[in-house]
Amino acid sequence: MIHRISTIALHTFRQSVRDKVLYNLVAFAVLMIGAAILFGTISIGINQILLVNLGLSAIEIFGLMIAIFIGISLVWREIERRTLYNVLSKPVSRWEFILGKYLGLLLTLLVNAGIMAAGFYLALFYSARRFGTLDLGSLEAIYFIILELAIVVGVALLFSCISTPALSAIFTICIFVIGNLLGDIRWFGHESASGLMTRLTVLLYYVLPNFSDFNFVSRIAHGELIPGRVVVSDSLYALLYTVVLLSATIMIFEERELQ
Repeated sequence: MIHRISTIALHTFRQSVRDKVLYNLVAFAVLMIGAAILFGTISIGINQILLVNLGLSAIEIFGLMIAIFIGISLVWREIERRTLYNVLSKPVSRWEFILGKYLGLLLTLLVNAGIMAAGFYLALFYSARRFGTLDLGSLEAIYFIILELAIVVGVALLFSCISTPALSAIFTICIFVIGNLLGDIRWFGHESASGLMTRLTVLLYYVLPNFSDFNFVSRIAHGELIPGRVVVSDSLYALLYTVVLLSATIMIFEERELQ
């Protein structure tokens, strides 16, 4: 079982790496970090804050693009090319296929996040000629970005099993945007005079992934340390939500009739 899942994951990783969009996204991320260096050198007193904000935001944005635009086609592309039938004709169950695909894309994100993080720290070192506590604190922000992307991959993979890539992209982006606004949405429902609106916003708050809980870029850029309990709670939240998403994806894929 582990061998079959790892084989699918490695195949997915190699397939994603060969995709030209991946190289373009990494290149643009490096260019954005280069722009952060430029802005940092011309901004007196706040160069480090600008550099950390722009650099970490670049890692998040381009990681998000990789997660969405590769994740939405993971299953759909296999069905369209009919390569899925060859895989399932072997002693590979559908849940192993889904789990392998997820782990393969997650591995792709980890590798590319590592590459972008290396470029980010090179930019920091170029700017300050040393590493400080603020630079080490940025590792926390990168960790939270990876947790966030792990959930996004699960959402993209879920929609990949039930819709076309175009609609899957729209749905995943909508979930991500709403997930970053859940706090405001819940406040709006609480302030509204409608009991139905209040219950609806509370339901959305607890059902949809709360991506705003992983956004610590600005706080870390200003030198604020993230408490250990937040790291633990967010890690458990990401793990639980990912398990729920994968379970739902496997259930849907198990019931899907392949033609």
